[in-house]
Amino acid sequence: MKFNYLVVIILLSLNACTPVSQSSSKSASIPKTLTYTDRQYELRIKTVLLHPNKAPLLPAVTEIGNWSLVLEFDDLVEATETYNARIVHCNHDWTPSSLQNLDYLTSFNEYPINNYEFSVDTHIPYVHYWLNLPPVKLPGNYVVVVYRGSDKDDIVLSRRFMVFDQSISVMTEQNLLGAGRISSLNQQLNFKISYKNLDILNPMMDVHVNVRQNQRWDNIAMNIKPTFIREIDKEIDYRYFDEGQMFKGGNEFRFFDLRSLNYPGRNVASIDKKVAPFHAFIETDKSRRGQSYAQYDDLDGLFRLDNYDTRGMSYANYVMVNFSLSTPKLNGEVYVAGAFNNWALNKINRMSYDSVRSKYSADILLKQGWYDYEYYVKAQNMEPHYFEGSHFETENYYEVFVYYRAIKPQADLLVGYLTLAKNPR
Repeated sequence: MKFNYLVVIILLSLNACTPVSQSSSKSASIPKTLTYTDRQYELRIKTVLLHPNKAPLLPAVTEIGNWSLVLEFDDLVEATETYNARIVHCNHDWTPSSLQNLDYLTSFNEYPINNYEFSVDTHIPYVHYWLNLPPVKLPGNYVVVVYRGSDKDDIVLSRRFMVFDQSISVMTEQNLLGAGRISSLNQQLNFKISYKNLDILNPMMDVHVNVRQNQRWDNIAMNIKPTFIREIDKEIDYRYFDEGQMFKGGNEFRFFDLRSLNYPGRNVASIDKKVAPFHAFIETDKSRRGQSYAQYDDLDGLFRLDNYDTRGMSYANYVMVNFSLSTPKLNGEVYVAGAFNNWALNKINRMSYDSVRSKYSADILLKQGWYDYEYYVKAQNMEPHYFEGSHFETENYYEVFVYYRAIKPQADLLVGYLTLAKNPR
């Protein structure tokens, strides 16, 4: 049973922040502003991934000289388009730097995306594109920008990635990871930087540290202030952050298994195959507020594409997924959030309330796979994790990024990188 994919796009656009055209000639006339974030600028661009080669769950971080990043995305149309990519160097705070292209690239800053394959026998046709990112010369923050044809203003997506050169040591002691816990809701990281291999004259001004939880950008801790600086030893300590610089432990993520459409996977109540695209109904959720911590494995908010039904991902279908949350209505907005939508809060993933059934619901178009998600609250005097709870016992994945503001080149260089797990299983 075939279905006109334009109907899906039109329906989605009714809930979008801005209308998106379906033709390149029209889309070019709609102003688009590059935000230097992980973002799709058109509704037809779906399932964007940027990761090390053959490791889709790992962060888009690579060491200079050990290059292997791959960008992937789907375009929900039947025919191919001409897409190109360019790379922008950014400062530690993700504002564009003053470097010129030749300062950080070895070739002309326009990279055609020539690799693609068509979907096969899917309800919504799509073209899957991928690009092996070119290497860069300098460590630091970067944004890859994909645009249509030769019009660099006709942006379709942007994705952040980081390249590091381990010039300094970032050390942590496992027994300190939970030390000085302010409450049962938070998690604290303690680490030390040794910069003996760099001549840093003013570490307070020239060193910047960011910490990220579960590859998320929406709650990143930027420019963390040090606790102690020992210039004689060339060491900087980061310990006992105040509560404003700590991370909420959160909860293990909710999840559902949509790898097969022939039977309901875990936490999938039913699949309606009488319509196209198919509709999958996730088990109705309830608030976890006030509940004790329960340990189980998750993907730390990520998603993993997979297709159990046919011969590969070219046959994977897009499915309209229905989320529902049984709860009294709040004086605020409720969203479904996860890596699948870049943790964004917009009209596409904002839930509507059904006063008859006393529940929130949302329909989101997703590709077959395994998905983590959570319910996020946006309201005054209310925690974002109101429905999820927060526990210091939760397993979370953290990354520490250390930047040095060099004199030449005058740019923030990523000179230290550390990954660590809090409460690893």
